[in-house]
Amino acid sequence: MTEQISTQYGNEMVEGLVTVIVSHREFLSEIDGAIGDGDHGINMAKGFTLCGEAMKGKTLSLAQAFDTLSDALMEGIGGSMGPLYGSLFMGMADSVREKAQLDAPAFLAMLQQGLSELQDISSAGVGDKCLMDTLIPAVAAFEQALQRGDDFSGALAQMKQAAADGRDSTRDLVAKIGRASRLGERSRGVLDAGAVSCCLLLTTLAEATERRLQTVAA
Repeated sequence: MTEQISTQYGNEMVEGLVTVIVSHREFLSEIDGAIGDGDHGINMAKGFTLCGEAMKGKTLSLAQAFDTLSDALMEGIGGSMGPLYGSLFMGMADSVREKAQLDAPAFLAMLQQGLSELQDISSAGVGDKCLMDTLIPAVAAFEQALQRGDDFSGALAQMKQAAADGRDSTRDLVAKIGRASRLGERSRGVLDAGAVSCCLLLTTLAEATERRLQTVAA
């Protein structure tokens, strides 16, 4: 027996991402205001709201919904976050485009292709106090869980925990990229807004996936 999820639930999966970002708009901007421009939540909510509007009345596969989200973020958000998150979801869309079902290895491939697409435009990594502090450990944790023999649900739980740990790790880091890097040591002591938004997205994606997991004969 194996666990898998159908890619027909594109609307449901991405609408969940829209909801979690829009509902945390003020929180994300408040965090960003401590060491940045204070507009992370505003900009993210704008892009995700555009995606929600673009999906209305349509029935989208997971790839199509990720495409819609990527386009909305690329076109609707100023600064660096539009291209960064847009690239992440574009890579994920490309990975699942021809698939009707995703098992755990295919879900891992989706995460890895999203990360790879993002890394094509960003050299940031773990320790830089950015979304990579959440994303890279989360993807690695999912992969390591599968290597240990964990099932799909177990790997999703490990991904969520690693995302939360990565998010929390940014509190004690000194920013090395972006506007916050100008603050030096003064950037220590607060969370990075991008790491927080990335954790929200990965956690919501994992929980939506878990709700739709089906066990089928291998």
